[in-house]
Amino acid sequence: MSQERRERRNEKLGIKTSKRNWRRIAVYAMLILAAFGLAYYLGNRTQHRHDALARCLTERGVKMYGAYWCPHCVEQKEKFGASFEYVPYVECGIKGDLHGVSQACKDAGIKHYPTWQFPPTGERVERVFTLDELSDRTGCALP
Repeated sequence: MSQERRERRNEKLGIKTSKRNWRRIAVYAMLILAAFGLAYYLGNRTQHRHDALARCLTERGVKMYGAYWCPHCVEQKEKFGASFEYVPYVECGIKGDLHGVSQACKDAGIKHYPTWQFPPTGERVERVFTLDELSDRTGCALP
């Protein structure tokens, strides 16, 4: 039976066939995508609220030495959240060697993690800092 014949028969019998309105479906799909995009943008934007602090640390010459296997380094990284990508970080761990130390950290004399180095004196402090403490020590503003 052809499609036209089927539609005529359904009309005679009073059966309504639903023709999909593709334009309406496309509009709804776009609205849903826009809503997800907005939610992602707003959620992602709040995660990067410490970008300015991290960039300021870089400008001031501050460095953090750490190792991927160090739980205190992970704790320090979590304080920055997604903004940690802008922190001046030197990885001392060598992948595949649990206690191997990179040459850069050997040359710098790093023994414990995390170690923060503050210019201009080159003072080193071996501990986890709060963001407020880093801000006070460096003069970098927090949001």
